[in-house]
Amino acid sequence: MLDINKLKFDEKGLIPAIVIDAETKKLLTLAYMSKESLQISMEKGLTCFYSRSRQELWLKGETSGNYQHIVSITADCDGDALEVLVLKDGPACHTGSESCFNDKVYENEENLAELESKFSYTGLMKLIEGRKIEKKEGSYTTYLFEKGIDKILKKVGEECTEVIIAGKANDKKETIYEISDLVYHVMVMMIEMGISLDDIHDELASRHVIDKKVKQEKMTK
Repeated sequence: MLDINKLKFDEKGLIPAIVIDAETKKLLTLAYMSKESLQISMEKGLTCFYSRSRQELWLKGETSGNYQHIVSITADCDGDALEVLVLKDGPACHTGSESCFNDKVYENEENLAELESKFSYTGLMKLIEGRKIEKKEGSYTTYLFEKGIDKILKKVGEECTEVIIAGKANDKKETIYEISDLVYHVMVMMIEMGISLDDIHDELASRHVIDKKVKQEKMTK
């Protein structure tokens, strides 16, 4: 454990403390600790800050009941900032909001959409992988993994055909349904073969440079 005497407090004797919900990993607040408030936090297992406006120690939750139970306190590489993981009894913000960070200043919609898409697929991949690692009786996904790659590839082929049939019929609802089945079975195949979403992302990204040249050459052959 790092000796708190090695931490770098500023000229006012304070160090920024970034408080994060240990369960959701959501950023809750940015506060400041003095050496005394840090010691109290460690002794009580509850966040205690130093209020710069009131110039006094402030035990979070003492008046509101919204205590923050400390899981861990970690210093950054320079020793001049702290990450505080907590389990909270209630809202972190004095406004009653779960977090003090609510007012967006800037948002890049394109990058946000890519991030949300990646995480949604990542979550599904983890769920599917879980059925391979911890087999669940009656689970279709577990059944596919138990049958092996030949069965999985057979299902991928069948779903490809179903997508083509639905698309040819110009049935949007049915096509969406069949594409979803195909994506699911492809993900099962990916996990079985040890292929990650990052592998696919990197491959697609690498094609941006060549798609107007190499791909056209291949298409005309």
